[in-house]
Amino acid sequence: MRRREIHTIGWREWLALPDLGIKRIKVKVDTGARSSSLHAFDVQTYKNNSREYVKFKIHPEQRNSKRTISCKARVLEYRKVKSSNGQSEHRPVILTSAKLMGEKWPIEVTLTNRDEMGFRMLLGRESIKKKFLVDVSQSFLGLKSFPKRK
Repeated sequence: MRRREIHTIGWREWLALPDLGIKRIKVKVDTGARSSSLHAFDVQTYKNNSREYVKFKIHPEQRNSKRTISCKARVLEYRKVKSSNGQSEHRPVILTSAKLMGEKWPIEVTLTNRDEMGFRMLLGRESIKKKFLVDVSQSFLGLKSFPKRK
């Protein structure tokens, strides 16, 4: 049996979320956070064939509210999440694909407003478990796998 190579990533990386139409978003890799969270606003849930969905918008670039991406996804569940400031919030959870360093895999992401936070997305430890090692002294180790910004 061949062992899969485990890549090393830094404490911040560029990640793609292809199912949501996000070619690159700067994420903070947070091994202290169990779940991943994505900045979302104008969040609206709706039903389709008795299944619950969510539509929302994101600004994929920090400190840039001009570029907006509209997204839709099926709601897996709602989860009570305690934020870094100690506040509990009931958040929708979606399943989407993530892409980094040539790897593409499904991740669960909670949706919340992260306007006041330093990163539009946190990549929690459950999303990277058994896939990546984190070198907290490094940043953007996967940058080569992303197209240059225009």
